Amino acid sequence: MFTPLLSFLGLLVCIAPPTYACDSCYGPSDYTVHNRLVRRMQPEALNATMKPKGPLEWGQVNFMHTTDTHGWLAGHLKEENYGADWGDYASFVRHMRKKADELHVDLLLIDTGDLHDGNGLSDTTTPNGLYTNEIFTQIDYDLLTVGNHELYVTDIAYETFANFSSVYGAKYLTSNVQILNTATGQFEDLGNKFRYFATDHGLRIMSFGVLFDFTGNSNVSKITKAEDMIKEKWFIDAVNTEAVDLFVVIGHNPVSPTEPSCTLSTVQKAIRAIRPDIPIQIFGGHAHVRDFVVWDETSTGLASGRYCETVGWLSMSGIKSPTFKGCMKPQGVPNPSRKAVPKKTSSNQPAPSHGTEGGQDILYSRRYLDWNRLTFAYHATGSQDPKFNTRLGKWVTGDITEFRKAQNLSTVLGCVPSTYCMDCKPFGEEGNIYNVLEAALAATVINEARANKPHLILTNTGSIRFDLVKGPFTLDDSFIVSPFKNIFHFIPNVPYSQAKQVLGILNAGPHQKRRNIGVVDTFTSSMLAGQDSCVDPPLTSSRQVKRDLLKPRPITRQRRDSITNSPGYATTDDFGTDGDDTPHSNIPHFPQPNDVQANVSFPTDGSEPEKVDLVFVSFIGEKYVLPALAEVGGHYTMDDVQLYTPPEFTSNLVLLKYAEIAWQKGLPNCPVGVE
Repeated sequence: MFTPLLSFLGLLVCIAPPTYACDSCYGPSDYTVHNRLVRRMQPEALNATMKPKGPLEWGQVNFMHTTDTHGWLAGHLKEENYGADWGDYASFVRHMRKKADELHVDLLLIDTGDLHDGNGLSDTTTPNGLYTNEIFTQIDYDLLTVGNHELYVTDIAYETFANFSSVYGAKYLTSNVQILNTATGQFEDLGNKFRYFATDHGLRIMSFGVLFDFTGNSNVSKITKAEDMIKEKWFIDAVNTEAVDLFVVIGHNPVSPTEPSCTLSTVQKAIRAIRPDIPIQIFGGHAHVRDFVVWDETSTGLASGRYCETVGWLSMSGIKSPTFKGCMKPQGVPNPSRKAVPKKTSSNQPAPSHGTEGGQDILYSRRYLDWNRLTFAYHATGSQDPKFNTRLGKWVTGDITEFRKAQNLSTVLGCVPSTYCMDCKPFGEEGNIYNVLEAALAATVINEARANKPHLILTNTGSIRFDLVKGPFTLDDSFIVSPFKNIFHFIPNVPYSQAKQVLGILNAGPHQKRRNIGVVDTFTSSMLAGQDSCVDPPLTSSRQVKRDLLKPRPITRQRRDSITNSPGYATTDDFGTDGDDTPHSNIPHFPQPNDVQANVSFPTDGSEPEKVDLVFVSFIGEKYVLPALAEVGGHYTMDDVQLYTPPEFTSNLVLLKYAEIAWQKGLPNCPVGVE
């Protein structure tokens, strides 16, 4: 219980105004050395037209959460809902921390990993993320953890260890991830197993960072399964630390217990079994969705989207602590008002409820903020936009602008005649991106010696990562839409009676998980050489479709009146449908096939060829294509597989090459289209 003295002090701090250092003291001390453009957002970016629905609820402790940024620190240059860049976010963080100080409450920044792979800003350096990691670290996070994309490639794993983990020190949590020390031959923690700390206002927190049970890492890292980690002495001792007011578990890990790769439930149940009366707050990622899950009355989980599209906001009040000297219910702002009530009929099977029995009456709020300056300025400064920029924010924005110039990321390669989306249109309809992919495969995947022989070209739809927007197709877009480096293989002279059945078998089979990074890593299994080795979750699981009717790409700029919602995220979670900070209309979402196929050099009279060359990307060859052929009597092995194109022509170059062939009309003046 609170002592009368502490309660009185808490009342005083809710009223007394604080003092602050000048803004000029904030940010890199050498920023004047850089001759950078100072602008709002990136020069090419659009700003949002729809403001948030209302102020945020501020509680005793508040969290801002990012995850799965994948290098998108320049923002979404063609999408107005997400047009802010990392400099704008840095300014937003500065204002929100100042506001937290004024309210005498705590504000903690959380990130749950996957920092690169999927954007030119991160993927034009060697190794990937070299520049974006440096820009990312301009923001002082309180708790961070590692993603699977930091572990596929040995060079990236060591770069993360040497130049990212070291920046954040005790704040970088890798409870179940270790890295090989080449000097000793022993594995050691990539970051820290846990962090025990007190917030500025005295809240005592024990925190862990848990990666899902990932197996696609190079062998210089080691992942301990969560079910084994919770049995280790260090974990049990940490959970048993007496003076804990709140457990914070972060992880590159889905928060939904129904997702097969989720292991956060394992950790939550282990903590709850030992400490039934202490609140547990969880932050996840990896699934690329907005989500909020209730385990019990004092245990919830938040997931905050992907690709710098979302800032997750969570606030809590009612945590009892004898050392907390802040304000439980800050004045002049809305406060959290909702209890966490487990849905007994849902499939999440929450752990036994203990929060109410233990005397804690926690109130929550959660909000998903669109990543744009209009949103940031609204919440930070009451829409007083001229006051929004900070010196650090302007420096970061300018530095990103100059780096994009240096890397030629805005170089226009073609003019896309229409917008093509991944799943807002049924497969086969105009506007579906996989129709374009089939045409691009036929036009660019060429073996000159066999070009006139009938051939089928197969690729997985997971090779596409993002929508293709009408207007200029830039070098950056080539990394955004199709970053995966797969080699093209083939089996010559396959009976067409067998080859024509392969596509149907593949599409009737299990989803082929999205994979990334075609770099051959000498430390990885030889089976992965030349293949995509990044496992990302499908974005179309049944629960995600129901809970997150997103595909959040308002890819056109239109004038809208105040009562018309723009297309975007329309999220349903365990708290209902009111979590999106800016209301949006649903974007239709249609199922797509696992694979698509281009038929090339077939007889013009419509007859069927006797034999064809069966061409396919390396990722699907051994695991999917060969078994499909075997089902129809084609007994082939990897010894029968040959290179179809030179190994340097990989799948990420297909759309880039196609742009040079098919999208030259409209250049050089190719505006972003309005549809």
